[in-house]
Amino acid sequence: MALVITAACIDVKDGACTKVCPVDCIYEGGRMFYIHPVECVECGLCESICPVDAIAYDDELPDALLPFATANRDYFGAAVTGLGEPGGWGPSTTTTQDHPLVAGWRQA
Repeated sequence: MALVITAACIDVKDGACTKVCPVDCIYEGGRMFYIHPVECVECGLCESICPVDAIAYDDELPDALLPFATANRDYFGAAVTGLGEPGGWGPSTTTTQDHPLVAGWRQA
């Protein structure tokens, strides 16, 4: 089970989740934040504080949001940012890049 940031974060990026994360596993992209699936300790603090309810456990996602589990994972791979496992979010890991799903997302 992993925590995932979904569509409600796109173009909002409130950032409250990053302030409570005890392991700094939430990284900033261009249009939204992403949770590193390996670095996350699944404490749930980010989920409880997100003002737009954009964070959920991957096994609780509705079908329409399932692609965000892949987007959060793939964001760190060579095809998107190449960040790999940086060991914690910081200024050097902030980017304007987004996963293609997020980059092309049109809000309703």
